[in-house]
Amino acid sequence: MVGRGTAGSLAAASVTRLHPDPDHELHHIYDSRIPVIGVGEGSWPTLVDQLQHLTNLPHETVQQRVKGTRKYGIEFEGWGQRNHDFTHYFAPQQVSYAYHLAADLMGELLQESARARHIDANVLNITRVEGGAQVEFEDRAPERYDLVFDARGFPKELLPDRHIDISFIPTNTAVIRRCPAIIEEKQDEPVLQHTYTRAVARPHGWIFGIPLTVHTSYGYIFNRDVSSLAEVESDFDAFLETNGISEFEQRAVIPFPNYVHREIYDGAVARIGNAAAFMEPLQATAIVSAQLQIGMILNVRLSRPVEHLERDAPVVNRFLVNNMLCYGLFVGWHYSCGSRYDSGFWRHARDHAWPQHRKVADPEAVDCTALRKFDEMIELLNRPVIDKADWNRMCGGFSLTSYAQMSQGLGH
Repeated sequence: MVGRGTAGSLAAASVTRLHPDPDHELHHIYDSRIPVIGVGEGSWPTLVDQLQHLTNLPHETVQQRVKGTRKYGIEFEGWGQRNHDFTHYFAPQQVSYAYHLAADLMGELLQESARARHIDANVLNITRVEGGAQVEFEDRAPERYDLVFDARGFPKELLPDRHIDISFIPTNTAVIRRCPAIIEEKQDEPVLQHTYTRAVARPHGWIFGIPLTVHTSYGYIFNRDVSSLAEVESDFDAFLETNGISEFEQRAVIPFPNYVHREIYDGAVARIGNAAAFMEPLQATAIVSAQLQIGMILNVRLSRPVEHLERDAPVVNRFLVNNMLCYGLFVGWHYSCGSRYDSGFWRHARDHAWPQHRKVADPEAVDCTALRKFDEMIELLNRPVIDKADWNRMCGGFSLTSYAQMSQGLGH
């Protein structure tokens, strides 16, 4: 396991819990000089049961440990062409919930559940070799492993032969601020009230608001090639002032790529989390992506005979790439109807970035069927009546219900 962020910690706890051989040796490798940026994060309902399963703690205890609130969906403000606000609910509506959580605290909780030898070292390279993978270190002899989960984060640069640059998502930078809590936690009791992630359209992009019990995280998501940081900071200030927030802690300015790695899994090296794919946090796809990657790879490795590995790896990889690209298409689609702002950013997003999605996701270019699956979902929405047999259709991790809610809200 290389990396101690959310994905690395989730993988270490998952191996500890799921590996049938108690005598296996798990190494958790990370460089303590690299800080973990802990900001408030959203998640999907699948995380609630998984954290309980991995930690053997009650749901209520887990929620309190991660300073969490119960997320029932996303409130969109100012998105689309209907010029009204709407909510994208988890299904079943007002019943299914996820967590808003502090990522650093979730990492600590998961590390308590992992049985691993910790190695504090700088990893220089990870390569597939005969019979497994080799990890090369700075100032340390290399080690060989049967399987390596690579959770080292974003690539330094996107290379066309290794990465799918999903440029139809028009943002590439986040300004993160931490503000006072708006949710009060009662002593020894989890917060039971329904909360929602806010996604507020702004002239230079959009702002998320994630309520935890210790603070509220806000992030301004924008395109640094369209808007300057000074413009964004000024509008961020105006937004917080309008919302009655007079103080904040500036956490980070984070540039990010929107991309999918073409080889998430090769049979010996499994890229997970931001090392496998990333797209802006509009639909909270980061943690659920890591859950899917880790779960799929472990399930195959632990349940299938090793002689099937060479045939299994390409199938698993194609499945994961396809799902990540489906996530990306769903997120990028949110920009197709613009917003209440007729600004440079929103014109770029609607008229220039999103129209690239057919070229970027062309099956010949990406070797998967994500675009076809996405088109099928849009075609279903355009039918006057949707057959009951199609009600449970999915595109990646998003259901027809999610597509329908977003389509109605955006005015697609």
